[in-house]
Amino acid sequence: MATVQDWIEGARLRTLPAALAPVIVGTAAAAELDQLHWGRALLALCVALALQIGVNFSNDYSDGVRGTDDFRTGPPRLTSGGSVSPRVVLAVALACFAVAGVAGLVLIALSGQWWLLVVGVAAVAAAWFYTGGRNPYGYMGVGLSELMVFIFFGLVATVGTTWTQTLGAPWWVWCAGAGMGFESIALLMVNNLRDIPTDRASGKMTLAVRLGDPASRAAYCALLVAAVVVLAISVHSPWWAVCVAAVLMAGTVIPGIRIVLSGAVGRDLIRALKYTGIATLACAVIVSVAIVI
Repeated sequence: MATVQDWIEGARLRTLPAALAPVIVGTAAAAELDQLHWGRALLALCVALALQIGVNFSNDYSDGVRGTDDFRTGPPRLTSGGSVSPRVVLAVALACFAVAGVAGLVLIALSGQWWLLVVGVAAVAAAWFYTGGRNPYGYMGVGLSELMVFIFFGLVATVGTTWTQTLGAPWWVWCAGAGMGFESIALLMVNNLRDIPTDRASGKMTLAVRLGDPASRAAYCALLVAAVVVLAISVHSPWWAVCVAAVLMAGTVIPGIRIVLSGAVGRDLIRALKYTGIATLACAVIVSVAIVI
């Protein structure tokens, strides 16, 4: 029987910065535009966190029933480990998606932006079909999962948080969303870099598997550099705030880059995943402070 700790591990807390960070930035943008609504910001956070946790449990279920998690190098999963029945894990994943849906509906109703329903449905569909269904796009190895992460945990999460409060978003908010998207892809890339040997053996064709180890390491570093540059640009003024933010954010991504470039493999890359999550949150806080100054 699974313990509370098992469920916490199943939620994969190291991935949650990908959900939290863009909401922080989007809310800071709303504050800068003098239209901050804390209730809507909290609803946006609920949507983002519920979607991310739902994705994680959905991934646990789908990979577990396929048997592709049997030799993973990361933390043990609920389904493949046998501590929880697949049906229960699936039910929890669907419950998370339901929570995201309800919170999203309330947020849309408060903002009056009903066209966002289409975006919300697309987000839930992308979350499920990442590893669910007969032909999950997460294992096509053509970059679709990275593109979806960029769109939904970058642009949509950041711009959507701002839009539902201000009913609009200037160019620099979209720029910040792109930066958050690059950070989120880096999280996915370092996770898949760690799993290249086991994913290849189990037939999971992630982009990291297709690129290979050296190219995946280079891609990870390039993503973090791009994130810092784009996020610094999103600060837009004054110039000294842009420079200070860029330097501080560069400092946050160095630990993860050093580990990846050192040639770390397997479980040693879990530290890189941890530092990437910390960097994602830190960059969000830094750019948010710089935006509202």
